[in-house]
Amino acid sequence: MNTVDPADSPSTDEPLDLLGIGIGPFNLSLAALADGLPELRTAFYDRRPAFSWHPGQLIQGSTLQVPFLADLVSLVEPASPWSFLCYLKARGRLFPFYFAERFHIPRTEYDAYCRWVADSLPTCHFGHQIDAVRWNPERDLFQVDFTRLDADGEAVAVGRTHSRNLVIGIGTTPHVPERLRPLAESPSVPVLHSADYLTHRDRLLAAGHVTVVGSGQSGAEIFLDLLRHRPHGREGLTWLARTEAFAPMEYSKLGLEHFTPDYTRYFHALPESVRDQLLPHQWQLHKAIDHETISAIHEELYQRTLTTESGQPSWPDVTLTPGVSVRTAGRMGADRVELHLEHVQQGTQSRVTTDAVVLATGYRQRPLEPLLAPIDPYLRRDSAGRPRVDERHRLVLDPSIRGAIHVQNAETHTHGVGTPDLGLGAWRSAVILNSLTGDTAYELPQRTAFTTFGLDPHPAHRPPRTAVPRTGTSTPTIRTAALPRG
Repeated sequence: MNTVDPADSPSTDEPLDLLGIGIGPFNLSLAALADGLPELRTAFYDRRPAFSWHPGQLIQGSTLQVPFLADLVSLVEPASPWSFLCYLKARGRLFPFYFAERFHIPRTEYDAYCRWVADSLPTCHFGHQIDAVRWNPERDLFQVDFTRLDADGEAVAVGRTHSRNLVIGIGTTPHVPERLRPLAESPSVPVLHSADYLTHRDRLLAAGHVTVVGSGQSGAEIFLDLLRHRPHGREGLTWLARTEAFAPMEYSKLGLEHFTPDYTRYFHALPESVRDQLLPHQWQLHKAIDHETISAIHEELYQRTLTTESGQPSWPDVTLTPGVSVRTAGRMGADRVELHLEHVQQGTQSRVTTDAVVLATGYRQRPLEPLLAPIDPYLRRDSAGRPRVDERHRLVLDPSIRGAIHVQNAETHTHGVGTPDLGLGAWRSAVILNSLTGDTAYELPQRTAFTTFGLDPHPAHRPPRTAVPRTGTSTPTIRTAALPRG
């Protein structure tokens, strides 16, 4: 195997100021905002051959649940050349967008916008698999080994680079409940995660009966898509959920202020035990269904009660049951599945036999430990064994490590429900860049919510500090000499 060509990857001679691992929307936001800071030397790696954002769930007609201003940069720097409006201008589509009067854009359009940014930024390097991350105490640098992959994912070269700081944005992975994992891993049994829905959509539409498990937005969109494309009176659909209702997402103006920097700072300052108690009760802020999707489902069901082939009204062949958990599951014959159900409130049990199952059971944050195994002894953890993360999204490390490791979408336990929200992505990127430069690279407002969270308003409304050392660290994370200003 060859050593990687420096022309295809960042030069290994001079260390980077920031190396990003993973190129999802959050690290892409950081790369876009860092592009406006020429004094920073950055590079971002991803093992995939190109950018893609939940390709299995880009259902026609589905939209983002946040306004288009929650793009990669606009809520921090609306004049950035990497804004969504600049993308529309580059594509000659400003007038169609203007007349469409869209505040919530299609997911396919958001995916295309992100690909445009990723393909345009020279700091984004796809086809690079990170193999190991170590701290080099002799050089006071992180040492990162990687493998260059071809379009088929085969290794073609290896390389090594060094960086003063890291940012990890490796995203989430589809969650399949343990009791359903053997079925999902069997190629002959039609049990799949919603992340793979579009890949198997034709097979699902042809199935005699389909069961969707999960009460969030993904489950609702898949149920609606299947319902719209199955014959009247022979829908053959079941939708199950553990939640007590197919509930709407909290979308009131003041409720949305839970996705502001003010609330993030408030949540971070709470005791660990309080944060852990609070998070499960906030599921309707980010895990429920938007009002338009609920309305569309009800309208589709209602239309199917109007007439039948006999001319008489009839209920569609669908079952929607909340408050139900799947206890176990097994195969029935060669290609059917039996789900064993329990209704929590009733204390009753039942079974459903189905031809296919779609698990809209959400995602889990990818653990950092496999990637950071050599640095694990230097990580500081909370009482539950999770990495501690400071207010500037830095892992709390042993003071002997002088560089910083920032994380993106791996700190829900410390920063709250706004962690995976696209609307806070640009803000977090700006906080990281301000922290790295020890300067106000991006001006951030002191206050972002009308709500005062907590009795003391000062922590939430105090302007973000700059050049604050990481816990246990006595020096800034970037040396001044590394940042010449022209």
